[in-house]
Amino acid sequence: MKIENKKLIIFDLDGTLIDSVPDLAISINLMLQELKHAEFNESTIRQWVGNGALTLVKNALEVFLKAYSQNLATSTKIYPNVATTLKALKEKNYRLTIVTNKPFTFVEPLLDKLGLNNIFELILGGDSLKEKKPSPMPLLHVCKVFEVSIEKSIMIGDSHNDILSANACGMQSIGVTYGYNYNESIDVYNPTTTVDDFAKLNELL
Repeated sequence: MKIENKKLIIFDLDGTLIDSVPDLAISINLMLQELKHAEFNESTIRQWVGNGALTLVKNALEVFLKAYSQNLATSTKIYPNVATTLKALKEKNYRLTIVTNKPFTFVEPLLDKLGLNNIFELILGGDSLKEKKPSPMPLLHVCKVFEVSIEKSIMIGDSHNDILSANACGMQSIGVTYGYNYNESIDVYNPTTTVDDFAKLNELL
């Protein structure tokens, strides 16, 4: 399947471009240590990411945010083939952007530490607008900023929030199968297509 006539690519971040769970786990457990609470292993925390993990920390959010700000890129890794594929897509003159539900203040420092800065023309965090994914608002906002139609834009992400956001505004989407979708197939949410290797985007786009 070839997806044609696109100008604007909107990427999710966590679970799509990077595996940030190890550093989130470190930060959550540092918070729990300070609260004299039992810690959790990384595999357990991996199931929470993007799916209400703030319920765990809402009563100690400042402690968590401080811990995470100090551990943004300690163990976080870029997924295989992401850096080279992003560079190739940029060389094809696609407009590359990020729409993530991660708080905005963390995103640019994280990209900088991972060497992914200067690739994306616009970044929206989960607190950048009044609504976040799965609302269509962030995707519509990006299209408006770049003056690119929905039809010439595409959303790429790993979770139901990404695909539902795209579906809500009639945008095509590509689901990546390796991210944080809580052991549920991304196909359930009807993306336009799916890939199990980020490098395959170069063939599709």
